[in-house]
Amino acid sequence: MHTYESLLAAVTTTSGETREVLDPATGERIGSVRVDGTAELDRAVERARAAQPEWAALTDDERVAVLGRVADAIEASSDALAELLSREQGKPLNGPNARFEVGACVSWLRATAATPLPVEVVVDDGENYAELHYRPIGTVGVITPWNWPMMIAIWQIAPSLRMGNTVVAKPSEYTTLSGLALAAVMNEALPEGVLEVVAGDGSLGAELVKNPAFGKIMFTGSTATGKKIMASSADNLARLTLELGGNDAGIVLPDVDPAAIAEGLFWGAFINTGQTCAAMKRLYVHDDVYDAVCEALAEVASKMPMGRGLDEQNVLGPLQNRMQWEVVNRLVEAAKSSGARVLLGGQPDSEASGHFYPTTLVADIDDANPLVQEEQFGPALPIIRYSDVEEAIRMANAVDVGLGASVWSADRAKAREIAARLEAGTVWINSHGGVHPMIPFGGVKQSGFGLEFGAEGLKSVAVPQIING
Repeated sequence: MHTYESLLAAVTTTSGETREVLDPATGERIGSVRVDGTAELDRAVERARAAQPEWAALTDDERVAVLGRVADAIEASSDALAELLSREQGKPLNGPNARFEVGACVSWLRATAATPLPVEVVVDDGENYAELHYRPIGTVGVITPWNWPMMIAIWQIAPSLRMGNTVVAKPSEYTTLSGLALAAVMNEALPEGVLEVVAGDGSLGAELVKNPAFGKIMFTGSTATGKKIMASSADNLARLTLELGGNDAGIVLPDVDPAAIAEGLFWGAFINTGQTCAAMKRLYVHDDVYDAVCEALAEVASKMPMGRGLDEQNVLGPLQNRMQWEVVNRLVEAAKSSGARVLLGGQPDSEASGHFYPTTLVADIDDANPLVQEEQFGPALPIIRYSDVEEAIRMANAVDVGLGASVWSADRAKAREIAARLEAGTVWINSHGGVHPMIPFGGVKQSGFGLEFGAEGLKSVAVPQIING
């Protein structure tokens, strides 16, 4: 079991090429992290490839048992992991944030280990007999983002290991300590070489993608980077799972109780201070309930405390980096300049330390406004008025991404009818953004392709083999 101090010491580097890590809430120095190059990547790949045959030779039950011990190790050091995550990423300890994320790592590992994937008999007609098996790919390359740096890493690493692959992971350069710390705890229970981690920026990620040792690349991040990964991995014919950008729409029908749905709407949009791919980023509300929904949502949002993540009362934190702060500020300023009505927030404190942007609700905004059409990835939600549900469906589908969407209604049957017409990988009814380890998750259009979670997620990190006869 680690304390925060022992965990930080285990992943902080003071020699060689290093980079300082700063707290996004205060600007204070947390520590320093190594910066790896191609040579370090090649050595990590070599170790992972050397470890893979022995790992794959274990039975599924044996690998499942190891994953259970990994989950136990994370759980034992959960307080230290959550504190490091809060300091580096900025998210508060409480609410659906740092402690929640570390707990999700534990539960996801256990669920991945418990997911059945039996041999499937595809034909047995008396003359022909064929079985479908799933075999390891080999070594999987994993590139994880800065918004959920531990949980998304587990989403990619756990199924890869379960299926007999080894993994080389590269955390985001913005949350490298979190990625290294999670791996350090996991490696206390894993055989040597099964999980390797390299630390660096996008140029190291580009080298990883091009490396012919990888039979599979898993990436969560922007659509632009996803396209580059597709191009770079083409020569190797590496399999891909890409979970890319989103601009999720929520559609509120006129039969709702605004007060009853307000908190659900808030967390659908503002979980992780809006820094979530599948957060609700555009809210379409019918004329009949528009003013009431705006009022109820503003009342809920105004009561949610924002501040330094280590302060126990806070549930919203800073944006993780200045680059993202600038994106949110630019889009809100464009909305204000267009004449949209700011219900809450919209005025960042220029004297505040850290990358804080206030919780912002913008009403009476045109659907063509940049705050609606571009993914803000932060605590600013545009609320668009509509009068005809056909208009709302058209606007929701008009963007080139399709990760998630939601429909809010007292009539679930009606909501499901509308959901079926929305161009999104997941459509939630009366909630937004919730994921479950047994429910497949993935995007359509330029939000990427490939499924994660459940049996489909296990299949995505394996090679199908038919045994015929």
